[in-house]
Amino acid sequence: MKLEVNGIMHEVAAPLDMPLLWALRDVLNLTGTKFGCGMAQCGACTVHLDGVPVRSCITPLAAVAGRPVTTIEGIAATELGQRVQAAWIAEDVPQCGYCQSGQIMSAVALLREHPQPDDAAIDTALDGNLCRCGTYNRIRRAVHRAAGT
Repeated sequence: MKLEVNGIMHEVAAPLDMPLLWALRDVLNLTGTKFGCGMAQCGACTVHLDGVPVRSCITPLAAVAGRPVTTIEGIAATELGQRVQAAWIAEDVPQCGYCQSGQIMSAVALLREHPQPDDAAIDTALDGNLCRCGTYNRIRRAVHRAAGT
């Protein structure tokens, strides 16, 4: 099947029921998207499908055909993605860092829809992204910084 990832069209030889996560990591070698729980509960595998955050661990390739996918590797090519990543660095958000690609993907989607979110909007948008290190306050500050608030 043809799979558009980060603006590049790829020919992927994989079963249509293969989760998008494994096609990204194992077939396309885009390892920034992480495997966390495999059940869409932690958010580590978050990518954008048509600009909307989805859990790639449960999204089959069949659901992705003809739709653009953006990963953490591709988000840096956007002005908003660069701003969010810079805010993450400025606020020293990562501790172990494992959840951060999913957190950033959710934050970018939030800021695209709500350029100046309040704490409640941030908490709601990132609610499904778990951080075992508990850096939630730094994440919230980084989103505010990226928003310029």
